[in-house]
Amino acid sequence: MTVSSSQASSQAQAFSVTHRSVLAIAVPMTLAYLSTPLLGIVDTAVIGQLGDPALLGGIAVGGVIFDVLFMSFSFLRSGTTGLTAQALGADDQIEIKATALRALIVACLIGLAILLVQSLALGVGLRLIGGSAEVQDATERYFSTRIYSAPFLLANYAILGWFLGIGRAGTGLLLQLVSNGLNIVLSLIFVLWLDWSVEGVAAGTVISEAVTALLGASLFLRSARHTPWPARETIFDKRLLLRMMAVNRDIMIRSFCLLSAFGFFTSKSAAQGDVLLAANALLDKLFLVASYFLDGLATAAEQFAGRAVGARNRKAFDLALKITSLWSYVLAGVLAAIFLSAGPALLDLMTTDAAVRETGKAYLIWSALTPLSGVLAFLMDGVFIGATWSRDMRNMMLLSLAVFIAAFYVLFPILGNHGLWLALNIFFGMRGFSLWLICRKRRADLFPEPGSSLLPV
Repeated sequence: MTVSSSQASSQAQAFSVTHRSVLAIAVPMTLAYLSTPLLGIVDTAVIGQLGDPALLGGIAVGGVIFDVLFMSFSFLRSGTTGLTAQALGADDQIEIKATALRALIVACLIGLAILLVQSLALGVGLRLIGGSAEVQDATERYFSTRIYSAPFLLANYAILGWFLGIGRAGTGLLLQLVSNGLNIVLSLIFVLWLDWSVEGVAAGTVISEAVTALLGASLFLRSARHTPWPARETIFDKRLLLRMMAVNRDIMIRSFCLLSAFGFFTSKSAAQGDVLLAANALLDKLFLVASYFLDGLATAAEQFAGRAVGARNRKAFDLALKITSLWSYVLAGVLAAIFLSAGPALLDLMTTDAAVRETGKAYLIWSALTPLSGVLAFLMDGVFIGATWSRDMRNMMLLSLAVFIAAFYVLFPILGNHGLWLALNIFFGMRGFSLWLICRKRRADLFPEPGSSLLPV
């Protein structure tokens, strides 16, 4: 996408980044992200009322399969945000719409492909995860219904990414609340009132994703009605399609590496026995909570970095990085302090097993450090996704994963489980620091004219 110097200059004057504008995106999206684990808790609690452990195991195993399956295509959200934000920064109204349409077409095609290979996906998932015959039967029943949410869920990824790309975080929050809120209500009705068991939870997901997709599509059409629509040749422009696929490919590889890192952590936890596995799993939940908070600011970084790159606005890019860095580190520090002070009470709340409680408290310090060691990685992920520097993000993730595994084999024989947690914190820190170094270079290449210095975060 090319932008003339006069056009970029005009856009640079009109485009500003403030604490208020950053928080206007970060706060709604933090609330939206926090609504997701609530849905999982309610689904588990609803099925728990039926008194059959196999049913709980079934939705747990099914949930893991869907997490892996759908996370593989989460690039439809993040990739769409970056490309849309850049088109917005360049004031290219045609490309803003074309980006959404391309993403929706890809989402529908992938969703239909998933439906065609659903038996294979279920078979592989059950073979890898296992479980008793009763659990596998419940998993199959849950999976066979929920799988029909795939086209709608992937379309929702694209729609959410588009609205975030144009800075409409409030709309993103609305869509997430409708999806998760309706899902919760339908699960309660279908399971506790109509007695549909695990099929009821799955049906609630399908209907809520479909309703959200229809709502999102209508809001998209309403938002885009005042500007011209792109021609078919523009939507299917080979160069732009290849660019989108390259960005999406790199984000997918990055996501697989992240899944592999946490899978490695879980595997090495399990090898130390059930108590350590349970303790590490509970401590990992604290980091998961931190990630939902930090993701809101990373989303703000995506939108503003992408828009600044599209506008070739160095001042806006620097301000976006400085403001999101400031709030991210403040939030990470607060989260670390909360985990340190309230961590023992939280562990006591999450489990009644005395051995797991005491073991978790022995390693709590490492979990409390994860917001601080991971904050720069979250922030840089947002910047790199917004700027569509996806190749660098992919490569640094591969490097960081290799460093993590190497650090484990050096530290674990010496420090045991402390070494495992230290290696995980090194992994987070390596990701953030390596991307920060590359960000400095990419910024200098993209904005060669003199300007304010990058915040030395």
